[in-house]
Amino acid sequence: MKCDRCENEATVHEVTVQAGVKVEKHLCESCAAGEGLTPPAPAAPEVLKALIETTAKRASRGPACPTCGMTFDEFKQCGQFGCANCYEAFEARLLPLIERAHEGATQHLGKRPRRATGQVESSRTKALAALIEERASRASAIRRLLEEAVKAEQYERAAELRDELRRLTDAPPGATA
Repeated sequence: MKCDRCENEATVHEVTVQAGVKVEKHLCESCAAGEGLTPPAPAAPEVLKALIETTAKRASRGPACPTCGMTFDEFKQCGQFGCANCYEAFEARLLPLIERAHEGATQHLGKRPRRATGQVESSRTKALAALIEERASRASAIRRLLEEAVKAEQYERAAELRDELRRLTDAPPGATA
């Protein structure tokens, strides 16, 4: 693009709005300096120093989402991710939180719309069956550990295992396992 005043290449571009009308100026460096529009250019060492400091700050904050730059510590503070890619970026640290919140389940098995297809139902049924099978195997393992704890007269451990078995099987508090 050419300068508005001379035939040199325009390197300074200014856009202003005056009385609701957009006014653009395209000037070369010498014409822009005559109008006082040339911004002072930062020295290269200052730019590099600022870039290095920014990179060092990000590295000290821990791994960040490649899309939005949010760290896992920032997520813990505010409780929300910055973008959808955060779930993939923090998957390893997020899965234990999800499992703990959903009592060991890693997949949501909530309600579905009535008009949903049979394919959705079959995948939900498979997931539910897998969850039931997983709970049954955990319950049998806990029962085995409970028997061993009673035989070894470790009654505190046995009480903990009994309570865990009750939570797992959703038995009422007064029932025996």
